Amino acid sequence: MVENDLEKILEELARKLVRSGDDKAVSKEKIELDIVDVNSPHGIYIYDKKKDKWVLVRTDGEAFKPKEDGVYVVYFDNTRCPACRIYDLSWYPYIKLVGKNLENVNFVIILCSWFARNCDSEAAKNSFKEYDVHASPTTYLLYVKNGEIVLKDKFEGSKSLDVLTKKIDEFLEKVKKLEEKK
Repeated sequence: MVENDLEKILEELARKLVRSGDDKAVSKEKIELDIVDVNSPHGIYIYDKKKDKWVLVRTDGEAFKPKEDGVYVVYFDNTRCPACRIYDLSWYPYIKLVGKNLENVNFVIILCSWFARNCDSEAAKNSFKEYDVHASPTTYLLYVKNGEIVLKDKFEGSKSLDVLTKKIDEFLEKVKKLEEKK
């Protein structure tokens, strides 16, 4: 059953990745996307679980900083990165199958063309610099408590769905143990 669901999701994602960005729903204030792809505007996107959409929250200004307590999974994506396109095939299914059901876990994409060197978004460019990202894809796992990052981890490179799941589960277990000590 889960295997069939996963196949359907992967097929749909593959179709969307090939499309030329026609899945964008633009309002006066927000850009909301089913997936963030190579044709998406550069910037900082946050996944809205209720809408099941990626919302472009900022293109100008400072680097991404978590505003609320919780866990943040931050994907640094470059549009000209072939490994990122492969990672997308795990990233989006993970969020659809697992991530959207996790409480206090937020998903973020920071998108540029090629790191801080080629980016149409000052906020995304500053985020690549702030988090010292020089490989793509890079995924940061952050735990924020009382407005401060108290635990962080990162991994680089494209990961399969099972490896991505394992890495996030391991981080969530570290967070749980940290909270139990208090």
